[in-house]
Amino acid sequence: MLEKTNVKTLDKVVVRFSGDSGDGMQLAGNIFTNVSAGVGNQVSTFPDYPAEIRAPQGSLGGVSGFQVHIGTNVHTPGDKADVLIAMNPAALKQNVKHLKPGGVVIVDIDSFKEADLKKALFETADPFKELNLNAQVVEVPVTSMTKAALAESGLDNKSVLKCRNIFALGLVCWLFDRPLEAAMHHLKNKFARKPAIYEANAKVIQAGYDYGSNIHASVSTYRIESEDIRSGHYTDINGNTATAWGLIMAAEKSGRPLFLGSYPITPATDILHELAKRKDLGVKAVQMEDEIAGVCSAIGASFAGNLGVTSTSGPGLALKSEGIGLAVMAELPLVVIDVQRGGPSTGLPTKTEQTDLMQALYGRNGESPLVVVAPASPTDCFTMAFEASRIAIEHMTPVILLSDAFIGNGSSAWRIPDDDEYPAIKPHYVPEELRATWRAYQRDEESNVRYWAIPGTEGLTHRLGGLEKDFVTGAISTDPANHEKMVYVRKAKIEKIANDIPELEVLCDADADTLLVGWGGTYGHLYTAAQELCKEGRKVAFAHFRYISPLPRKTREVLSRYKKVICAELNTGQFADYLQSKFAGLEVKRINKVQGQPFLVQEVVDGVKKFMDEK
Repeated sequence: MLEKTNVKTLDKVVVRFSGDSGDGMQLAGNIFTNVSAGVGNQVSTFPDYPAEIRAPQGSLGGVSGFQVHIGTNVHTPGDKADVLIAMNPAALKQNVKHLKPGGVVIVDIDSFKEADLKKALFETADPFKELNLNAQVVEVPVTSMTKAALAESGLDNKSVLKCRNIFALGLVCWLFDRPLEAAMHHLKNKFARKPAIYEANAKVIQAGYDYGSNIHASVSTYRIESEDIRSGHYTDINGNTATAWGLIMAAEKSGRPLFLGSYPITPATDILHELAKRKDLGVKAVQMEDEIAGVCSAIGASFAGNLGVTSTSGPGLALKSEGIGLAVMAELPLVVIDVQRGGPSTGLPTKTEQTDLMQALYGRNGESPLVVVAPASPTDCFTMAFEASRIAIEHMTPVILLSDAFIGNGSSAWRIPDDDEYPAIKPHYVPEELRATWRAYQRDEESNVRYWAIPGTEGLTHRLGGLEKDFVTGAISTDPANHEKMVYVRKAKIEKIANDIPELEVLCDADADTLLVGWGGTYGHLYTAAQELCKEGRKVAFAHFRYISPLPRKTREVLSRYKKVICAELNTGQFADYLQSKFAGLEVKRINKVQGQPFLVQEVVDGVKKFMDEK
């Protein structure tokens, strides 16, 4: 009997599901995440997709993983897994490096036949010994038990095998004392239009749960601490969905209709998918024929009075650059979402990097200033999509939102905000008293923001375009002095936005001599690393940038307080270079990783210690 007396009480635990890309690891992981969030755990996930569209079954290149971290004070998906579910030998071989020493490995032993071992390039008949596995191994006949549970279901063999992931999910729910009813609820929603499939999966998840209660083995089970959380409605949300919802909130708060012109590209396509489903909220989402058409349609929508948005990844941002330059010259509100992936070129489509920063800041011809912001987590994608929209509309400028594959695909528990938690967005319309004398490039003298005239408004007929305009009349101008004036006016407009964004916040030990900084989706790993360093007695402060262009006010003042400034980012040092270019005399130490994978917390901890110990 698997005894519940061997129970480990933990404040957090990491579980990694792994198998073939067709084994449903993402679904099993997502349901387990939702159930855990529902019982009050904080959650953070990392879906690790293979780059191949569909590698040969059982091969090393086709392994798909889903890692979830649950518990209290959770900010990352975790460095190493306490429990690894491996549906075949290839999954075990590829993921054993992600397992903590002494952890638990649950394998579908039915998939560990000689032919399966050969596909995974094992050289012996004992994969556990060959891998020198330091773990509690639980050999579970997942395939045969799934077949037995569905023997009378009437499903064909292929459909039966597709339920193996849900058997494994049932076993994991038992292992962590998750409520099976909640998992059943998510299955019912998933297969609402396929009742026979739901019934089959309901039988299988119960069979997996019961198997955990009845097998004869010795393995640690876990009780995970929950924490008191703010009351409200919670859901597990990934970054791309949160981005889409943030845009919808911004459209509601601004009173301007939302238009998305986009072209599918990994890993940003889910934003298009989500907004295409929201016609009931007045969203217009159009899949265009290419990236250039996507940005141009959004610019046209902005000219017509919409909140114009286009979504893409790094290769598409390159293609959109001329269009973005047009929006800079025309001074129209435009939100460009770049869910970054590994590059250059098509690079690593399913992997994460922060390598588009310089492209976002400078990747256009001429002096072409705009705003760049970056969400820090999956749930922060909602807030920063809202902020990008607010800044674009209120300051009449393109805004690039630099998300990434890690937070775009990753998820966290999110409290659905109340309506009054986000401010009204105030479009910079032409004031009534100026209508008689208004010209297309007339500005607010304090902010330098051009007034927005919605086409069709009586008395506000005008034209915009990509040619330089006269500062006073708005007519086309090639006058050298006027061009220089307009360049500086557009630059000043962006710089003044620093007065409309939060100041830089310093966390952990603000009185330290060492400051760790980062930007965007690395927040969880860096913040956790700083916390761990402080627990060890190391005096470390931490500051994270979500606003990049312009930088928050007093950034220079904050950075100058520390003897050592260390920047950790998933590139070769782009943000560190950017900070040094902005602040003469600033030396920034660098912790860099460009492997298509997020940081491990330990990598950051070790990197900071190395610099702190330097004399």
